Amino acid sequence: MSYKAINLGEKFGLFTEQWQPKVIAEMNDYQFKIVKLQGDFIWHDHKDTDETFIVIEGTLRIDFRDGAVEVGPGEMFVVPKGVEHKPFAESEVKLMLIEPRGVRNTGEESGERTAANDVWI
Repeated sequence: MSYKAINLGEKFGLFTEQWQPKVIAEMNDYQFKIVKLQGDFIWHDHKDTDETFIVIEGTLRIDFRDGAVEVGPGEMFVVPKGVEHKPFAESEVKLMLIEPRGVRNTGEESGERTAANDVWI
């Protein structure tokens, strides 16, 4: 077996597209995904799972129907399952998502922001 740490900077350097999460590791049934994003996402929820956002670079705002939370570099936020939310970033944000394998980035919604699932980098 080969042991090698995963370098987030190197992984982020391998792609430029936004709103397309890339899997970098798995732990049990959970995937660690990195993504670049800027602008507005869509309103959606994940009925069966929480979703963790860890901001590496930039500032992310997560809107809720009754408020919002701002998440900066080195901070994280867990959106509880079933809670409708909409991420937004004025400037490009680099972040990590932690969620169960198979979770679609737009939940039950679909459209141009729906990303292919299980894309490894």
